[in-house]
Amino acid sequence: MSTRTMAPIGVGEDDRQLLGRVPLLRGLNEAARRDLTADGLIRRYPAGATLFIQGDRAEAVFVILDGWVKLFRTTRGGAESVIAVFSRGESFAEAAIFDRSVYPVSAMAINDSRLLLLPAGPFIAKLERNSAYALAMMASMSGRLRRLVRQIEQLTVRSSTERLAAFLLSLCEADSGSVMIRLPLEKALIAGRLGMQPETFSRALSKLRQHGVRCRGNEVTIQDVAALAAFQAQDQL
Repeated sequence: MSTRTMAPIGVGEDDRQLLGRVPLLRGLNEAARRDLTADGLIRRYPAGATLFIQGDRAEAVFVILDGWVKLFRTTRGGAESVIAVFSRGESFAEAAIFDRSVYPVSAMAINDSRLLLLPAGPFIAKLERNSAYALAMMASMSGRLRRLVRQIEQLTVRSSTERLAAFLLSLCEADSGSVMIRLPLEKALIAGRLGMQPETFSRALSKLRQHGVRCRGNEVTIQDVAALAAFQAQDQL
């Protein structure tokens, strides 16, 4: 399903607060964010919809307002290799538009998703006209790079069980008490996002039972959110 075949919906006020938290735009003030996103279009994609295909000309930056998106490559033998999984408040495809290239991967909506598309032409033109925008965005991307370095460090330093605990906590709306959450992705995709094999994911989930985590299908019950948070944070002290 091409982005060109879907009817656009204008950007509204309800998502402005979220845009202020998107790493790509975080370094900009409100006026600059409004200017840079003025040409943006919000589009909805059903689960399984293709946003773009590897080799397509890079035409937009994508910001996820709701839902989950996976980036993947397909081998010559037809096998799929998941490169990354993104969720609400994250952006992707920036590098492809900045070097005016093609998308190096394919993108698909994992579940029903709502995305903001920022067309490459107007977006880059505004950066070229306003050096303050460009410098602020460079600062934002520098901060994003530092966060990615920290994430890579966590993949090597923190155990798979701690990484899974942190992911489950990110899905909790409460910070104490007992909660039940529904996994938004297939377990294999969550494993890929956390840098582990599916069998490692299963072992980590089993180990979390001693910390009050119970899983049935895609429903997970956390008996004590605060206690689980203390466990996953222990190596960060």
